[in-house]
Amino acid sequence: MQKQKRITAIHDISCFGKCSLTVALPIISAAGVEVSAIPTAVLSTHTGGLTGYTYRDLTEDILPIIDHWQSLDLTFDAIYTGFLGSFEQLDIVSEVFKRLKTSENIIVVDPVMADNGELYKIFPPGFPAGMKKLCTQADVIVPNITEAVLMLDEPYQEGPYTPAYIEALIRKIAALGARQVVLTGVHFDREKLGAAAYDSHTGVVSYAFSDWIEGYYHGTGDVFASALTAALLTDIALAKATQIAVDFTVGSIARTKEAGTDIRFGVNFEAGIPDLMKQLGL
Repeated sequence: MQKQKRITAIHDISCFGKCSLTVALPIISAAGVEVSAIPTAVLSTHTGGLTGYTYRDLTEDILPIIDHWQSLDLTFDAIYTGFLGSFEQLDIVSEVFKRLKTSENIIVVDPVMADNGELYKIFPPGFPAGMKKLCTQADVIVPNITEAVLMLDEPYQEGPYTPAYIEALIRKIAALGARQVVLTGVHFDREKLGAAAYDSHTGVVSYAFSDWIEGYYHGTGDVFASALTAALLTDIALAKATQIAVDFTVGSIARTKEAGTDIRFGVNFEAGIPDLMKQLGL
């Protein structure tokens, strides 16, 4: 039997609401990968559409955790980051990358900070430049279109898009230094929605689509990035890994819509895990 792979996931954790670590832990674990968590903050609920939540910042705990891990000679096959709430956390995670990066592992950065053409209100205007700097250390970047244009300091354009626009955008993001980029929120019409994937080593752009489901569902970016990371860690090629992540995310949305669940609470990804495991060949 092959040695079990291990990843560290650096995200906040919401005690209620499906996002960040509460999504990354079960999805990546389902792929047979050991997940070691570094919580950057603890919240009573996630912040999407909910008010009155509690928040405890754990920034000061991140590097002491790394110190202890290094004293144990722990190594990781991947380092996976999501929402980072401050410039200080960006700097600290950059230091984490330097300490844990090896010639054999990968760094996956989901630059969570914006959507629908707007930077999240909690971030100052200069935050995309800080996230861009962090992304220069990544092997795989998973931005949505808003996050991509903010890091490139370009104006946001409403879709539908053209292949020429998407392929130029994804190559410019890859020029930050990542070997692979997966761009989400891609659509050429109002029938299909998905992602574009680019491998800078091959120069190939591939697309993964599924049926468009109207509505905004919280936590789907984390579901997508976690499923993508799980697929990559099971040695699935980028194009197929992207399609698996699209299918898993859209299936989670479809179940949630059919059940009439409050969309603020997150999507039903749990029921799709058995199918995800089959797609991963497990």
